[in-house]
Amino acid sequence: MAGTSRATAACDGPGRTAGSEASGAPGQEAGEGREAPSAIGRRVKRLRAQRKLTQRQLAEPVYTAAYVSTLEAGKVRPSEAALRHIAERLGVAYEELATGKPTHLVTALRMRLADAQRVLAVEDATDARTAYEQILGQAEEYGLTRERAAALTGLGECALETGELADALARFEAAEHALADEPLPARARAVRGQAVAHYLAGQLRYACYLLESAIDELNTSGLHDPGALLQFYTASIAPYMDMGAHARAAQAAELALALVPQVSDPALVATMHRTVARTLIAEGRVEAAQASLARATELYEQLQIRTELAHCHWMRGYVHAQHDELERAEAELRTAHSMLVSRRAALYVSQVEVELADVLRRRGKPAQAAELLESLLVGLQPGRGALHAGGAHRLLGLIAEEAGDVEAAERHYASALSLLEQTGAAGDLADICRLLGDLMRREGRTEAALNAYRTGLGHRAEPGTTTLGPAPARPPFGPWA
Repeated sequence: MAGTSRATAACDGPGRTAGSEASGAPGQEAGEGREAPSAIGRRVKRLRAQRKLTQRQLAEPVYTAAYVSTLEAGKVRPSEAALRHIAERLGVAYEELATGKPTHLVTALRMRLADAQRVLAVEDATDARTAYEQILGQAEEYGLTRERAAALTGLGECALETGELADALARFEAAEHALADEPLPARARAVRGQAVAHYLAGQLRYACYLLESAIDELNTSGLHDPGALLQFYTASIAPYMDMGAHARAAQAAELALALVPQVSDPALVATMHRTVARTLIAEGRVEAAQASLARATELYEQLQIRTELAHCHWMRGYVHAQHDELERAEAELRTAHSMLVSRRAALYVSQVEVELADVLRRRGKPAQAAELLESLLVGLQPGRGALHAGGAHRLLGLIAEEAGDVEAAERHYASALSLLEQTGAAGDLADICRLLGDLMRREGRTEAALNAYRTGLGHRAEPGTTTLGPAPARPPFGPWA
């Protein structure tokens, strides 16, 4: 939408996992490193049958066939010595026999998680989803809570990439639930993912609520985790800007920048630089914004995170458009569009198309702009991209008004108003009310125009007063606890 860039990060850095493993899998007794006798017995019987051993062959020379029979029936808890003997006879590790978890499984799954994150960043969300689903299946089979949560978070990030917001939200919520007993830093990616999904669905206020609640919990509970705070502050900037709460967005950017020296994850730092550029643009600090984008681009190129590189081109296009450098803006936006289409990032493609259509209209290509906008509106499903659907209707209204089709213009403005009222995007709502009021005034409908202007003024005064509540507590910067 003109005047507002929509770029937002969909995933964190490669290989990041969330949370830590819970104390035991289903069927595992509290306080024990091993499962219940019945589970161990079933495992011994299965492995013995696979190796075509009799109970006597498994037992000798230390134990009896009767003992193995009793053990397999789950009627006795084997001692460590007995399990080690049986594990040796079966040719498996003691830990695998005692817990059911193959040796080095956790290490292997974490390596596969890192690889799946790399695939998501560099290659294709569909392939990454397949890898995460396989990891999730194994993690659930062996009761590995941390790895299960990380796989769920990865699946949520895949769904964000492809614009499947309901699925993304369900995955992130499941990941946070799996880590319910863990401290907030372990749940940071899952919480942030939920906020981004709500933001992209147009639920700006709830996205802010989730992020502000998390920031307050970290800052008031002594859990001053720089990485988690950086994720939350960075993610809050876009919904703040769309709601017109520019002062709060600037504060979040300031605090995010102050955290950078404490954070070692280059992907988090890159996302921060890309997102902070938006507040710098709003403040008129174009050179600083360009420098921030250049730093983000450099880091993303090193990490080969293609979707985020596309977002950097997108933001550059927005900067050029704001300064009427329309040819350069179109080139950057087409580059971003092409990159995102190749990634099959459907929702982000639609968002860039709104920006590109605005540039095309301003370059005197209204037919191309209208065709692009009509096509993206057909592709946007309910609950996906309300902000950008509203932006598309706004532009179609302008195109219709410039063509002298007042009825069509009013219809599109009314559609934009209805969509944006669902989101709380105050600045955009005020702009639509102004356009609608101007249209009605030119048609001689003075009272209707005044009502539209009053509505716009109400939306413009809303953010940062009673609707958002107090700003999150500032962190006590300095040495981190």
